[in-house]
Amino acid sequence: MYAGQIIQYIVTPVLGIKTKWVTEITHVKDMDYFVDEQRFGPYALWHHKHFIKEIPGGVEMEDIVDYKLPLGILGQITHPFLVKPKLQEIFEYRRKKLIELFGEYNP
Repeated sequence: MYAGQIIQYIVTPVLGIKTKWVTEITHVKDMDYFVDEQRFGPYALWHHKHFIKEIPGGVEMEDIVDYKLPLGILGQITHPFLVKPKLQEIFEYRRKKLIELFGEYNP
């Protein structure tokens, strides 16, 4: 991973409608954090910071996501029942996948 890296995805953000999503890795500090920002896709704004920290017995990952929906008030209205649940599903999938790959921390 490196600053300037472009990543392309096909996502289904709402109602199973497929769309292209292009993000750019804009900042990388090895073993500390990286940031991806949307260049083209379903959001009016997407800025996602991933912080990685070594802890006793493993690694902790913290996400900070700032985003804005398109379509003004219509986007705001759909947030609680379309967008927010989809984001929760995506991050829960990632959490489970990371546990599957690396194990779960149990102090």
